[in-house]
Amino acid sequence: MLNVDEIITLHESMVVSWHDEPPQIDTLSGDYEEFLAVVCQQHAYNFMLWHEEDKARIPDASDKEIAQVKRAIDRLNQLRNDWIERIDDELQSHLEVQGVRLKKMAIKCTETPGSAIDRLSIMALRLYHLQEELGRRDVDQAHKAKVRDRFDICLQQQAHLCEALELLWKGVEAGSIQHRVTRQLKMYNDPSLNPEIYRRSADRRVA
Repeated sequence: MLNVDEIITLHESMVVSWHDEPPQIDTLSGDYEEFLAVVCQQHAYNFMLWHEEDKARIPDASDKEIAQVKRAIDRLNQLRNDWIERIDDELQSHLEVQGVRLKKMAIKCTETPGSAIDRLSIMALRLYHLQEELGRRDVDQAHKAKVRDRFDICLQQQAHLCEALELLWKGVEAGSIQHRVTRQLKMYNDPSLNPEIYRRSADRRVA
């Protein structure tokens, strides 16, 4: 069900592909099915979010442009988190179908497989863009040395996270680690839960 090597390959290949043809926000991307299709869609939101975050930091961007980018970031971050949950929901369904039962002393974890996959998605983006920096011809060797150090650290962190995710999933399938879907329950995008929105709406009604 969860194959870390397949996920890494998906992340890396789609980052390359999407830089030629960006993903569409509301459609599954790539030639994947079932669980990997969900992983791919979640990765697509990280891809789009990454590039909107870059736009938000353009020094001479207008106030209007910043406002538009901020709204796009909010929407994409919500979708990113929604699809982390979707990944974990898919895994939970798999466990139920397989009849996996928790052992008496099953360990509880602070991170779900979906959260780890999200981190691997972001790492694939970071590695791609660091690799781009290494290929630049308009920078000096000091810049490239700094980038190379960061690139090497990212590779080490990716390998560590891959190993940890594999161990986590093996434990979950064996029933020795508890799998629990973490609901993000974001409040800021809900007009009924964001006080800056509902208070302003109330003030307008009074006025």
